[in-house]
Amino acid sequence: MLNPTLKRSLALTFLAGTLSLSSCEYLKDYLPQNPNNPLPGAVTLKNHSVTPALLKAKPGFENTQLYSIISSDDSLPQSPGFRFGGSADGAGWLRSQDGKGFVYVTNHEDNFAVSRITFDQTLKPVKGEYILNSDGGQWRLCSATLATPEEHGFGPLFITCGESGPESRTHALNPFAPVNSKELSREKPALGRWSAENAVPLPKDAYAGKTVVIIGDDDSGTGGGQVALYMGNQGDLDNGSVYILKRLNGNQREMDMNKCCSYDIEFVKVENAAELTGAEMNAKVDSLQAIKFGRVEDIDYRKGGGANGREIYFNVTGQNNTGANADYARSKYGRVYRLVLDPKDPLKGKLSVVLDGDDRNANNPASLFQNPDNIVVTNNYAYIKEDPNGYDVTHDAYIYQYNLNTGALKVAFELDHRRDADDAAKYNVGGTSSYGDWEYGAMVDISDLTGIPGTFSINIQPHTWTGEAYKNPDGGSLRPNEDQASQMVIVKGLPR
Repeated sequence: MLNPTLKRSLALTFLAGTLSLSSCEYLKDYLPQNPNNPLPGAVTLKNHSVTPALLKAKPGFENTQLYSIISSDDSLPQSPGFRFGGSADGAGWLRSQDGKGFVYVTNHEDNFAVSRITFDQTLKPVKGEYILNSDGGQWRLCSATLATPEEHGFGPLFITCGESGPESRTHALNPFAPVNSKELSREKPALGRWSAENAVPLPKDAYAGKTVVIIGDDDSGTGGGQVALYMGNQGDLDNGSVYILKRLNGNQREMDMNKCCSYDIEFVKVENAAELTGAEMNAKVDSLQAIKFGRVEDIDYRKGGGANGREIYFNVTGQNNTGANADYARSKYGRVYRLVLDPKDPLKGKLSVVLDGDDRNANNPASLFQNPDNIVVTNNYAYIKEDPNGYDVTHDAYIYQYNLNTGALKVAFELDHRRDADDAAKYNVGGTSSYGDWEYGAMVDISDLTGIPGTFSINIQPHTWTGEAYKNPDGGSLRPNEDQASQMVIVKGLPR
C-alpha cells in the first residue's frame, strides 16, 4: 500500500518494536426504514473541509464534481480535540443507529487505528473518535469491508486486515461499539495469518447458508501472495475452513497466465489453518501448489445480485523483478484478474487476466499501469486505483475506469500534489514530491446511501503531507511518532 521509502521506514519500526467498502460498497441500509425518517432528500453535497480536494479529473471526466469532506486539518463541532489521522484507507458507511444521520468507519493504515466519523442528515461531519487505537489494531490496517445483514447475511461488522507481515491477523469490529471497548476488537484466528490487504465476504445469495470470504495476501517473499478463501456457515467467522487458490495443472507461476485464456482453478484446503503461524502457512504454498502472485491487493465482487456475486475482481499490484521475483515469475507493473466461481461449489472456478500492466505495448490500454492497488466494483464498472511502488514511475497515481461489459479502460482521476500552488510546501514537506509519492485508500459507492446516483467517497493518502500536529491522533502506544495527514473526498457523477 505504501511507496518504498515509507515501506522501508515502517519495516524498520516494525522490526524494532513488535513482530507483529476501500474497497467495499455499501448498497443497502441495514436498519429498517422509518416513515418519519428525515433523510430522504436531505443530503446536500458540499465542501466541509478547510483542505482543497487533492484530486483532479482527467479529460472525459470534467463534468464530475469533487467535494472535500474531511481532512487532518479540520475540527469537528462535537469533538474539537479529534484529529482525522493519516493514511486513511479501507472504509465503510452505514446509517446511524437513530436513523438521523450517517456513520463512516475508516482505517488509518500507518496509525494501526480505526476512526469513526458521525455525519448529520445533510452529510456534514460533526463528530470523530477512534474506536480502535494502535494498541488494539496491532498491525497496519489496509483495506476493509463493512458486512451488513442485508448484503452479506450478518453484521454489521467492519472486517479489517492486518498487513505487517505474515503473522498478522484480521479484525472484525462492531462499528457501533464504545471506543476501545472489549466488545470492539475481535481477531478472527479462523481466517488465518496473512499479510492481508482485504477479506471480502461475498453476498449472502452467492451460496445459500454459507459465508464465503475471499482474502488477498499482499506478500512479496519467497511464497508470493496468495488468494485465499474462508468458508463457514452463514455469519460464522470462527469455525470454518481456509483454502488457497491453485491451477488444476499445478503451475505456480503467475506470468504463465495471460489474457489469451481462461484457467481452471480450485481452492485446496489448508488443514488446521487457525492454529498455524504465518510462516507455517507460507510453508504450505509449495506443497499445495498455490499460485504465487506478485502481491495480491484489493478485492471486490460485481454488484447486482445473483450470479454477479460470484464474479470477483482482484488487483495484483506487482513487485520489481529483483529478489524473490528475479526470474520475473510474477507481475511487475500489476494486473487485474477476474475469478468466476462455480455456482454450486465455491472451491471451483475460472480465472482470467482482464488487464495486464506487464504488456507495455502502447496499444495495450493497461500499459500505463503503475501498481494497481485498491478496487471497487459496481454493476457495470470497476474503478482501479494505483499505488506506484517506486520503479519506472512516470505519473502520479491514477484512478482508472474499467467497463466490465466492453473492456474499455479510461483514466478518470489523478492525485493533485499541488506542487505549483501557493500552499505547495504544506503538502510537499521536505521538497517537491516525486511522481508516485501519494496513493489512494478506499473508494466506496455511496449512491444508495445518499440517494444521489453516481456518488463515491475516496480516501487519499498524501504521504508527503506530514507535521508535528498530526502525530499519534489515536493515542495508542505503538505508533507515537506517526505524523502523516490524509483526506476523504466525495465525487459525484461517476457511472455505476
